Amino acid sequence: MELTLVRAGQEHLPFIMATERGEGYEQLVGRWDEARHRAAFEDGSHAYFVGFEGGDPVGFALLRFWDSPERATLIRRVAVVTPGEGRGRRLLAAVVRRAFSETPVHRLQIGLFPDNLRARRAYEAVGFQAEGVSRGSAFFHGEYRDELVMSLLRPEWEARVTGISPDRSAR
Repeated sequence: MELTLVRAGQEHLPFIMATERGEGYEQLVGRWDEARHRAAFEDGSHAYFVGFEGGDPVGFALLRFWDSPERATLIRRVAVVTPGEGRGRRLLAAVVRRAFSETPVHRLQIGLFPDNLRARRAYEAVGFQAEGVSRGSAFFHGEYRDELVMSLLRPEWEARVTGISPDRSAR
């Protein structure tokens, strides 16, 4: 089934909050309260997207520094209603396509806990590459945790789309 990606508005907030509260996400994705989400909708730095299949919402993505002058965007959160069925990968691929098509972003970055192997496989399938572990960079549930940093650069994405290898000297 084809995934349709829409730029989310505050009317999507109940779905977003319910999805990030799905089973297992508390330890992997995190969740915000309504006030924090509303502030992110209004601050001009965040962009929310909701993926739909057959008219039903299946997941969301939250990005920070959307269309930033530094041309580096952080994919802060990706969550789907039913993990393990490939929807997260399709949602992330659509978000990546949208970011590179609609903004001049050069670098997309995403972080995950090193033991989240399912997320890592999904990110790699979309083209993200592991850069290394940022020690103690995630303050999560009252403790500092390591975070695996992954990124996808515009030339790498373009090479995947066109089948033409990126010019390594341009990096």
